[in-house]
Amino acid sequence: MANLMPYRKRGSGLTTTGFEDFYNMLDDFFTDPWSAGRRGYDAFKLDVQQKDDAYLIEAELPGAKKEEVSIELNDGTLRIALNRDEKKDEENKNYIHRERRSFSASRSVYLGDADAQGIKAKLDDGILKISVPRAKQIDNTRKIDIE
Repeated sequence: MANLMPYRKRGSGLTTTGFEDFYNMLDDFFTDPWSAGRRGYDAFKLDVQQKDDAYLIEAELPGAKKEEVSIELNDGTLRIALNRDEKKDEENKNYIHRERRSFSASRSVYLGDADAQGIKAKLDDGILKISVPRAKQIDNTRKIDIE
C-alpha cells in the first residue's frame, strides 16, 4: 500500500482525502455572520426598562427596514420579529457561484401588565424603540380578620 503514494509528496497537495469541500463548508458555516442565529446566539440585542407608567424596549436591528420588522402584543407577551430576504436582480451576469441570503429572527418578552392601547414604536438608525404603557393595577389587597 505504501508504494501507491509518491515518496514524501503527502504535504505537497498531490494527495487528497476527498473531504476538502466538506471542511470548507464547515468553515464557511462557522465564520459566516448570517449563521449566528443558527448557532444559538442571540438573534439581536434587546434591552427592556421598566418605568412607573411604561416599559421601554430597545432592539438593535442594524440595516433593517420597517417593512422587515413586525411587532405584536399577545396576552402580555411582546414579540419582535425580523424577516429579511436579500434579493438582487442583476441581468446579463455570468455567475460561477451566487448565493441568496434569507434571515429570520424573533425575540419575545413577557410584560404582564402591558396595556395594548397606546403602544408606540420607532425605527431610527438601526435601533427599534418601543414604548408600552403599563395598565393601572387595582389593589385588591384586603386584610381579613380571623374569628
